[in-house]
Amino acid sequence: MDTLATITQIKNTRLFILELVKDLNTEQLNKIPAGFNNNIIWNIAHLTAAQQNMCYVRSGLEITVKEKYFTPFLSGTKPDTFLEKEEIESIFSVLLNSMDRLAADYKNGIFKQFDPWDKRYGMKLNSIEDAINFVPFHEGMHIGYIMALKKLV
Repeated sequence: MDTLATITQIKNTRLFILELVKDLNTEQLNKIPAGFNNNIIWNIAHLTAAQQNMCYVRSGLEITVKEKYFTPFLSGTKPDTFLEKEEIESIFSVLLNSMDRLAADYKNGIFKQFDPWDKRYGMKLNSIEDAINFVPFHEGMHIGYIMALKKLV
């Protein structure tokens, strides 16, 4: 699969995630069930933060989303505030729009360098293509977390 097709696949996966949670209210999206470190909305925002980190930061570029959608949702963080409906809707919008931006930036050839990265899953990312190809694996794991959380909220 070519890289732009992979980006389209990621966006379609993200549309599926939004469909999965569309019936949940603000309280449910923010609830952290016993035994979990985070909630559904953190997992959704984390997808954008992780993709920005893997694709842009590793390429020596500025992130393309507001800082508030990046640092609070990186790996190793956990929710520290209740996110209101408007903020949640913004997170959903950024989730999809960041894929359109990634596709445009990739087509425009802005990814000139890449800092190789050994992922904890036994994978080595050596290029922007490796990073983009890793995103569906990462998002699949988080779909599992979201589905587990959904049963408990």
